[in-house]
Amino acid sequence: MQIIFENRKMDDVGNDCLLQVDGTDCKTQNQGVSHKSFYSFKFNHGGLRYEVGLCIRTGHIVWINGPFPPGDWPDVEVFRSSLKLNIDENERVETDDGYIGEDPCFTKCPGGVRFMEGQQWHDKRSKVRNRGETANHRLKTFKVLQGTFRHDIEKHSMCFRACAVFAQLSFEVGSKNLFHVPGYNQEWTDGTPAAILPEPTGDDDDEL
Repeated sequence: MQIIFENRKMDDVGNDCLLQVDGTDCKTQNQGVSHKSFYSFKFNHGGLRYEVGLCIRTGHIVWINGPFPPGDWPDVEVFRSSLKLNIDENERVETDDGYIGEDPCFTKCPGGVRFMEGQQWHDKRSKVRNRGETANHRLKTFKVLQGTFRHDIEKHSMCFRACAVFAQLSFEVGSKNLFHVPGYNQEWTDGTPAAILPEPTGDDDDEL
């Protein structure tokens, strides 16, 4: 069993967003590493950060990237390091506002270019982001990820990925499915990133 990136296209109906992406931190001991680099503000403790991506249409885990020292790697920088380079042309991902630096060309997030487009739009995408947070909480139901990881820090990635595989298996067999997000389909696709960027005003040229 593997986490397969191309499975983000399962049940695709032509959306420009196929993935919901979020970062999740796990507690670790500071084992001979810089406390500042490995400090996680999410729980005021040393830790490691992972990026987890879910297929919006199926809710399956299709992407994991990490670990990263959270003090040096905010979520948007983790996104830029790999996932941004792997999505297709004109493909974007649903995120929280920690990724606003890549909106609208690569992400859709609260506070972004299309955020004020109506309450129904906002509600649909909020449900997608909430489901990502639920998936991260499901991963933390495994005891090895619940508390402080007290083994060699090099082993954490293996443990995290093993837990993700078990979680994904539970989604596939339907025993612990994430809640469905109805109505997220081509109706909510708002065109290519270039098409929604604000038109240049020409003010900068006037000042030259």
